[in-house]
Amino acid sequence: MVLKGVALLLLVLVALSDRASPAKPIGMLERCWCRSTLNTVPQRAIRELKFLHTPNCPFQVIAKLKNNKEVCISPETKWLQQYLKNALNKIKKTRRRST
Repeated sequence: MVLKGVALLLLVLVALSDRASPAKPIGMLERCWCRSTLNTVPQRAIRELKFLHTPNCPFQVIAKLKNNKEVCISPETKWLQQYLKNALNKIKKTRRRST
């Protein structure tokens, strides 16, 4: 009887330790981060922007807000389009100077 209890406990521990694995299954890696996007995120509320492009998903913009919340912003947002345009122009100018 005790042996069955120990065996059951070992099975439960193995099952729990398998779930705590930090690696994500391949199916999780291929999913899109942004399932819905916002159009009305004020620039002054944003602490950091992340840009993601994965093979199966469209261009994704993730904003980390000053309250540590992360939201997805629509890439078609006007201020974001202008921000990206300015950043590309700055990169082009830097490359011209270095060559």
